[in-house]
This record gives sequence, C-alpha cells and structure tokens, in this order.
Amino acid sequence: MSDKASSSDINSVLIENRQFPPSGEFASRARIQADDMAALHRKAEEDYEGFWADLAREHIQWSKPFSNVLDDSNAPHYQWFNDGEMNVSANCIDKHLADKAGKHAIIFEGEQGDIQKITYQQLHDMVCQFANGLKAKGIKKGDRVIIYMPMAPEAVVAMQACARIGAIHSVVFGGFSAESLRDRIEDAGAVMLITADGGHRGGGIVELKQAADKALQSGCDTLKNVVVLKRTGHEVNMQAGRDHWWYDVIDGQPTECEPEMVNAEHPLFLLYTSGSTGKPKGIQHSSAGYLLNAVITNLWVFDLQDEDIFWCTADVGWITGHTYVAYGPLAAGGTVVMYEGAPVVPDAGRFWKICEQHKVTVFYTAPTAIRALMKFGDDFPNSYDLSRIRLLGTVGEPINPEAWMWYHRVIGKERCPIVDTWWQTETGANMIAPIPGVVATKPGSCTLPLPGIMADVVNEDGESITEANTGGYLVIKKPFPSQLRTIWGDDQRFRDTYFPKFDGKYYLAGDSARKDEDGYFWIMGRIDDVVNISGHRLGTMEVESALVAHPRVVEAAVVSRPHEVKGEAIVAFVICQGERPTGDEAEQMEQELRNWVGEQIGSIAKPEEIRFADGLPKTRSGKIMRRLLRAIARGEDITQDTSTLENENVVLQLQGKA
Repeated sequence: MSDKASSSDINSVLIENRQFPPSGEFASRARIQADDMAALHRKAEEDYEGFWADLAREHIQWSKPFSNVLDDSNAPHYQWFNDGEMNVSANCIDKHLADKAGKHAIIFEGEQGDIQKITYQQLHDMVCQFANGLKAKGIKKGDRVIIYMPMAPEAVVAMQACARIGAIHSVVFGGFSAESLRDRIEDAGAVMLITADGGHRGGGIVELKQAADKALQSGCDTLKNVVVLKRTGHEVNMQAGRDHWWYDVIDGQPTECEPEMVNAEHPLFLLYTSGSTGKPKGIQHSSAGYLLNAVITNLWVFDLQDEDIFWCTADVGWITGHTYVAYGPLAAGGTVVMYEGAPVVPDAGRFWKICEQHKVTVFYTAPTAIRALMKFGDDFPNSYDLSRIRLLGTVGEPINPEAWMWYHRVIGKERCPIVDTWWQTETGANMIAPIPGVVATKPGSCTLPLPGIMADVVNEDGESITEANTGGYLVIKKPFPSQLRTIWGDDQRFRDTYFPKFDGKYYLAGDSARKDEDGYFWIMGRIDDVVNISGHRLGTMEVESALVAHPRVVEAAVVSRPHEVKGEAIVAFVICQGERPTGDEAEQMEQELRNWVGEQIGSIAKPEEIRFADGLPKTRSGKIMRRLLRAIARGEDITQDTSTLENENVVLQLQGKA
C-alpha cells in the first residue's frame, strides 16, 4: 500500500490544484473563524480528553453529568462519558421548546406535491404520542424496533420516539427487499416492526407492507407487533392481533412523555451495512458520543445558523439520513427539508424547484445525484431561483472534479463553498471535511481532518507517509466519540474488520488515500478496489475519474476480472451524455476512451473492455452495486438481489442483452 500516484494523475491537468478560498462575505459571518479553528486544533493536540469533554458539556444536556471522559480499558471497545446520563430525543426536541417551539423543525414534501410543515412543539407532541403508543404495546428500554418506512416525517417521529423511551431502533431502507428486511429483523432480535402501506417513488407506489408481510412469512419469531402508517391509502392486508394502524396506536395518547434517561453508552441504534462476506453488519452506535459528533459537525461543517433551511437529500435508511436529517440538525435547533420521491419526477428540475419553493440555504447530496442531474444540462437548474443557497455539500463517495465544477458553477453560481465530506456509517459523522469559513477547497479533495479527528495516511508498517501524493491506508489514530462501538452480536468481527492491522491501535477505514503538498486528503478508493495489472497496482477510483474527465462521459464505474496474462484486467461501465452509443459508434467511443485513459494515467490503466448503458446499477439511495458489476464483468450468473435497483433494465444493457 505505498502506491505512487501517477504524475499525470486523473484530475490534475486543469482542475485539481485550483484552490477556492471562502468568500469574504461567507467567512465574515461563519460560525467558525480561522482563530477558532486554530484554537480547536491546538486544544485537541494538547488535551485530547479535555477537548471532547468541553464539547460534550457545551452541546449536550445531561441529567447526570459525567466525570469519566474516555475509557479505553477494553480497547478497541472504547467508551465515552460512561458515567453520565442523558436522552437523545430530549436533546433534539425538548431543549428547544423554551425559545423555538414555533420554529419549523421539518418541512416535508411528498412526491405528489403534498406539503407538511411541523414546528418543534408539534414534533414534540407527535413524538410523545407515538412513544406512549409504543409503551402501550409493551416496548421498553433496550428492545429492538425495526423501522421500514418511506421518507416521511413519521419516520423521524418513530426514530425519536424510540430514542425517547430507550428502545434501540434499526432503520431499514424502504428500497430493500423482503429477504433483506427479514435478515435484519432476525439478526437484531426485533420485537416490533414500524412500516407503512407504501410510499410514493418514481411515479408509482413502493409496496412496503406487502414486502413486510413476505418477510414475516417465516422466521422472525421475536417479532410481536407491526405498526402501519397509512401513507398511500391503497388497500393492504392487515393481520388481526399483529398489525395495528399508526393512528390507532396514537389514539388517545397524551402529548407528554417523560424521556427515559439512559447511560451515555446505551445503544441508540443499529444500522446494517454490507460486509465483504455478504452477511450484513449491524453497526452499533452509542447515545451521547454519536450525538456529540452529529451536532458539532452540523455547526462546524454546515455552518448551521438559526435562519437556515437545511436539505440533506439522503433517506433516513442510511447513516447520512440519521446524522444530517433525524438527529444532528434537530439537536442544533435547525430546520430540515424532507422529500419523499425521486429527483426526476416529474422532471429533472424537481430538486431545484424544492430548493426555490422552500428557500433552502444549505444543500447536501451525493455525487451520483449531481452527475445524474448534470446529464440533463444547465437549463433545469437555471429555471429556478437558487440564490438563497449559501453552502453546498457532497457525501457518499469522492466527487470527480468535473462534477464538482458543475456544482460550483451552475448550482452555487460560483459563490457557495462546497464541503466535500469523508465519513462512514461506522464513524457516525463527518471526519474529514473543510470548515467552510476557513479552509480553501480543491475540487475532488475532502481537504483536512476536523478538529479532534486524528486521521492519517500510513504504510504497511503503520508509519505516516510523508512523501506527497503517495498512497497508503487511511486510518484514524485515536478513538472519537461517534465511533461505532461494535458489530451487534459479533465483537470478534468488529475487531477483525476495523482493527485488523497495526497492533489494533488504529481504526482502519478500509479506504486508500494520499495527501498532497498542502496536506489535503484525496480518497483513492476502497483498499479492496485496487486492481493489480502485471504487478502494477491501480485504484479503481483513479480510472473512474479519468473516464469522467472526458467531455462526453457523465459517469463511470470500474471493476476487474481475471486475466490469464496480466493477472487482472479492467472492465469499465460508462454512461455518456446523450444517446447510449451502440454498434460502430460504441466501438469508436470505446477506443477513444481507452486512449483517453492512457493519456491521463498511462497505458497500463487502459480498460480491457468498456460497456455502455443508460445508467449504472444503483440502489434507490444512489449506491452503485459493485458486486453486481463484478459478476457482469466476469460473465457470472447474477445471484444478487436486484429488487433494490432504481432501474433493473440497465443490468440487461450491461450484459449486452438489451
């Protein structure tokens, strides 16, 4: 893992080394000024535990103050503030009622255009009623509750209600199949499922209750009750004794529910993420430590001000939706936008229309969404008033510089800072990201670690790599409050997955990275997404970014397949602007792109094969199903569940069958 980045590296020619300093207007009113950031970094270096203790006392309301800060006696199962007590829901809602009761907490828009605005007082009443309803159904502290819902306000209400009574929730993305849902119910030992009749997506109905019924046909022996929200109103099966309508659960329940004070280390939620073996991992997060990083990153990275309207487009079924929709912004007293549907219904202007209509000031989305909307050109965003947007963000994967520049130019009108954030389900919150009033940005770089986050790039021996632009392992050298505590029910897998090297001292992110001459971090891809061609190691992210730098290419994904001579060969899946190339045009385009990659990186990086399609196989959250691409590249039978794909037809295109 000491790969030297190519001197003609992917993004370097025109864009990579451009720096975009914060505008004077933005910087002058930002929460964190240069002196503040320097003081935070200095405090973290000089007194690490004191740094986190001060932040925990400032940003969390404690029913029982803590005296212990960091307990590393059972490393790497670190504990923070473990003799303190608090409640996450009270910290997100109750603490604002004195001065923000009438402020909007949530602005919701359904795909069909219905709008709901919920104040902090109304959210408090909704959460308390539902929490009382859960208790009436026997839910108590420590019980696991699965939430399988559309992107509606009630999903946040359900999460907050569980937190309020000390139940442990596990949100399952509404696009997951019945089999995936059953696996998670069984692994968590859940006693209740909260779902809906369905959700609106892509002009149709997502059959959530139908999938839930299928999941519960066998197994799931611990599950006793199903609560069903009436969202679409279409007819669904209701099993007597087991299934209960949401409105019946809350009927007659009081709008006050005393929050259950829990230990700081009490599990707040489980969130399942894919593992290399295919068996999902139940990532377990604590209450206080998770909330601390969630709230401070909303304040630092998103510069969340009292008047802001913050729209993070992520579904609450993902960690981004937990931290930057359901918990962090509310703990900071902010207003969040939630949107139920697809970004191109009824057309590719939907996101920008929502931004205009609801006066969005901070917009946070994924590079996949940016590239998909970029494909439709500038006319859609230019048709809407985006002048209130003052800060843009990206999340989920490294953003290629060309998409970054489009985002900067067309959406931000060259005046908005872009916070490119690196973090993971396992870290709970942003780890490496620019503080927007202080740190100059570079297209494609997540810039610098936040204060208190001791990230580094190291070699095989765990030594810091000091030579610029030399790749290595991305690690975090000290524990931090929002770090996952374990994998539910499997401590050994936790240790083997996240602390397998360097004597277990460093958290291993699983990403490769490099630092440039300014110390800025550049994510090169997953450690296991490195292709070995004739003894030369290449990050797939490098090749993908080179392809996307071509003016005709909108998006690309790269995988490897076995090669009898080279060991491995590169197979690229490419989406072009305009019509999908076929026939002779496809052959010409393939040769052009192979030569282009050779010029950008070197002939060793030329793809052996390029396949064209109208899109990549993605889940409805925008995540590329790379295992599926690897199977296609190798000519293997498709055994993966493809029910979560946004468009299953692209699989046939990539297989050459459509």
